[in-house]
Amino acid sequence: MSGDIRNLAAAARSAVPALAVASGGQKNQALCGMADGLVAARPQLLAANAADVAAAQRAGHPTAFVDRLTLTEQRIAAMARGVRQIADLPDPVGEIPGMWRRPNGLLVGRMRVPLGVIGIIYESRPNVTADAAALCLKSGNAVVLRGGSEALGTNRAIADVLSEAVAAAGLPKGALAVVPSADRAVVKEMLSLHGLIDLIIPRGGEGLIRAVREGSQIPVIAHDKGLCHTYVDRAADLAMAEAIVVNAKAERPGVCNAMETLLVHAAIAPAFLPRGAVRLAEAGVELRGCPQARAIVPAMAPATDADWDTEYLGLILSVRVVASFEDAVAHIARHGSGLAEAIVTADHATAMRFLREVDAGAVFVNASTRFTDGYEFGMGAEMGISTQKLHARGPMGLIALTCEKFIVLGSGQIRDSRT
Repeated sequence: MSGDIRNLAAAARSAVPALAVASGGQKNQALCGMADGLVAARPQLLAANAADVAAAQRAGHPTAFVDRLTLTEQRIAAMARGVRQIADLPDPVGEIPGMWRRPNGLLVGRMRVPLGVIGIIYESRPNVTADAAALCLKSGNAVVLRGGSEALGTNRAIADVLSEAVAAAGLPKGALAVVPSADRAVVKEMLSLHGLIDLIIPRGGEGLIRAVREGSQIPVIAHDKGLCHTYVDRAADLAMAEAIVVNAKAERPGVCNAMETLLVHAAIAPAFLPRGAVRLAEAGVELRGCPQARAIVPAMAPATDADWDTEYLGLILSVRVVASFEDAVAHIARHGSGLAEAIVTADHATAMRFLREVDAGAVFVNASTRFTDGYEFGMGAEMGISTQKLHARGPMGLIALTCEKFIVLGSGQIRDSRT
């Protein structure tokens, strides 16, 4: 089986030269074919997914896991829209953001180029297969996708559709590959393929991210856990805060950009928490509060120290009353994962401080953390949400899948050894 993954990676490496010089029109033809194919293949995709979902339920996987695994007609349509939106975006390959002239007459600049072969290791969310394939293709990269064993049938069905569109556009067959094995040894082998794979992007739980970081011989960009906060400031509009908090927690709690901890300024907590608790309870959310929060809403369960560091991925919310803006920022710095943080406030100066002082891939003022998403940011889709700072951060779209090389235009200049 290790030979299979090496062969897939070698085929992807062989596809790199053709992909790097493929025209924007050729890549867009493939992308439009992918989108059309996903829509046309809905019955097959739903059938394959139903088998995967049934197996996951029999295995006793949690509700949030099953939700991430599940495809619906609406989610397939959303995948197709995302692929089409990627086709509509400007092609980053070959872009020259700017050039400057040196005193000796040389023109120096940078040109965007593909990274090469990207390996994606992910868990239960099959839409990643389409998103990652489309983003890699548009940015001129080959991709090797290794999804979770629970979604193997679904991922294979999606990959068949996508591969047909790639071939129909005249692009190399090896440009897109889904690893057909659920054997965990394949991941270990994949992480050793330095020279064939240029970058590994893991998407999943803490265990997967840790294993990839510790075992990879290839550079890694991590989509880490999402421990997101919303801070309701003393100057918040209460109705706005209620709507944002309920959306951030309950609209789709099993995803990384859902809120896990609510921070409320002590000056507004007595007015906000009782009404906010009612709205959250109506949405089925269990609240776990600090002593000050429980004094205002006694029905809350007590929060433990572990709660502040827990990504629930479900309808549970930690609630803490803070004495000041500074306390809220300090709590986020201590417990946040760097994915997304939000403030609700009508005070412009406080909002600007939050934007400057909070360290995360996406920072929001008066909006839900659920918008932390490549599609919502107008990027078509995302490869993941990087919670590190090199070389990409936040939702990773086309630009994050390229690097820059220096280009130098001369007119016969030679370097003087005396300089």
